[in-house]
Amino acid sequence: MQDIAGSSHVHRNMDHPVGPLLYTISCLHCMTVSLAQDGAGLGAMWGEEKACEMLQEAGFTRVEVRQLAHDIMNNYYIVTKA
Repeated sequence: MQDIAGSSHVHRNMDHPVGPLLYTISCLHCMTVSLAQDGAGLGAMWGEEKACEMLQEAGFTRVEVRQLAHDIMNNYYIVTKA
């Protein structure tokens, strides 16, 4: 899974080099697309912590968060079920 690389906690995103852009994308694109498809509409850079929580609630027993050196905007989640 790929998602915006940010924290669920605003204060941890203050020094993100493209934080304002990511919040804008999250609120104006991600949230509206989610709501249009009857999703949760989390928006506002719901973050790595919430992503891990939701993946675990979905039954994934192993959640790894990785990043690519050339991509400062995204986290990549590798998940497995036992």
